[in-house]
Amino acid sequence: MSFKSILSKLLARHVARKEARIALDGIKRQRATLRKLLTMAKDTVFGKEHGFHSEMSHQDFIKAVPVRDYEALKPWMDRVVAGESDVLWPGMPLYFCKTSGTTSGAKHIPLTKESMSNHIGSARNALLQFIAETGNASFLDGKMIFLQGSSILTNTPGGVPTGRLSGIVAHHVPRYLQKNRLPSFQANSIESWKEKIDAIVHETKDQDLRLISGIPSWVQNYFERLLEVTGAENVLEVFPRFELFVYGGVAFEPYRAKFKELIGAEIPSIELFPASEGFFAYQDRQHEPGLRLNVDDGIFYEFIPVSTYFDENPARLGLEEVELDVQYALVLSSNAGLWGYDIGDSIKFVSLNPFRIVVTGRIKHFTSAFGEHVIAEEVEGAIGDAMKEMGGVITEFHVAPQVSPSDGLPFHEWFIEFQELPADLEAFASVINQSVMERNPYYRELIAGSILRSAVMHPLPAGAFHQAMEGLGRLGGQNKPPRLANHREFAETLCQIEMEAR
Repeated sequence: MSFKSILSKLLARHVARKEARIALDGIKRQRATLRKLLTMAKDTVFGKEHGFHSEMSHQDFIKAVPVRDYEALKPWMDRVVAGESDVLWPGMPLYFCKTSGTTSGAKHIPLTKESMSNHIGSARNALLQFIAETGNASFLDGKMIFLQGSSILTNTPGGVPTGRLSGIVAHHVPRYLQKNRLPSFQANSIESWKEKIDAIVHETKDQDLRLISGIPSWVQNYFERLLEVTGAENVLEVFPRFELFVYGGVAFEPYRAKFKELIGAEIPSIELFPASEGFFAYQDRQHEPGLRLNVDDGIFYEFIPVSTYFDENPARLGLEEVELDVQYALVLSSNAGLWGYDIGDSIKFVSLNPFRIVVTGRIKHFTSAFGEHVIAEEVEGAIGDAMKEMGGVITEFHVAPQVSPSDGLPFHEWFIEFQELPADLEAFASVINQSVMERNPYYRELIAGSILRSAVMHPLPAGAFHQAMEGLGRLGGQNKPPRLANHREFAETLCQIEMEAR
């Protein structure tokens, strides 16, 4: 065992004890966080306009600060991007994370001196919690691959360095990990995803890889290319000491069978919940469900029950008011200068002591042409049920409504790219349809009332989703194939690919 591993185990035990104490005091910590945020921001432009003061209660805050998405916060954010200080948070941000927007083009999410530790420390704590629980720190002695966006930064008109979150964080990797980190800065900076993957495979194929981190779709693409280049049967033939997979961004369950096949075995994993707006939660236990919420890290959370999300004045709950197994939209205020900010994700609590959550999807990514509001958790669960019962290995899938079919009733249309086909495709589709009905009573009623017919499934050729994302200019970067939609833009692209493959 290396000296680094011994020190890491000692640090891991210390951090695990400290984080456990914090986690069990979540409600008190959240109240203190709101008070601190309001005190620090009371003299900013936004704070003055909204009457911030240190004794402001949560209910006062709700009255003063409406829930906003990026477009609604943009007038203040544009002033910061232009170089004006003390607008949303004291001073100027250290960085801006640049992400794709909806109606306003690119979004600039600030990272401040106070918020940087949330991003860096949470990733570190997730690894340390794993070490503390399992006693395994040997991955620190080998190479680690972080599949991420380009590390190249540009400047805003106001002179603030700007780039993708993963690229910004790459500049803050602890020194003791830098020696073991792959790929190189040069490979990470390649913009073309195809060229980047080839460069990373070339740099890493002969290394002693122990850990890999990235969005599952990116990592899957890397594994597939690695096996093509090396001719190996599985990843463990190339990296026999590969022992830890760290991921976030999408639910992993639909990828699980595919990853087991590619790797050659199931290996331990750590799930993270990071975003440009903050690092919200991470997996702290290998055999307990959910991710521990960061309750004392510069972020104040509010929770809107999804059942009231589209109401004119939906309820905004504090941590002391949440319940188990209820779907909530996540709203936050933070020391990055975000206030009543709707990040667009839905979650539910699986533990209240400590507070642990699972991410259930994007609040605006759903299929609901008839009021059924089928969400990501339901379709991902249905896919899992079908694979367990009927077999098959799935690469990716997409669900969209077919509102005006040329024959018969409308239906949900499923596009599935299989790595390995199940024995009976019709039975596979039937299990999916039945599972969604069991999970979503509105969908069940629409089927029973002959408003909808059963779901229709299209098996797609290998590489279809990769081709679709490339054709739409969304390959690589922070882009992920949409699992659900309430429109047919992505579905029509997949239909075209299916027709061309016939």
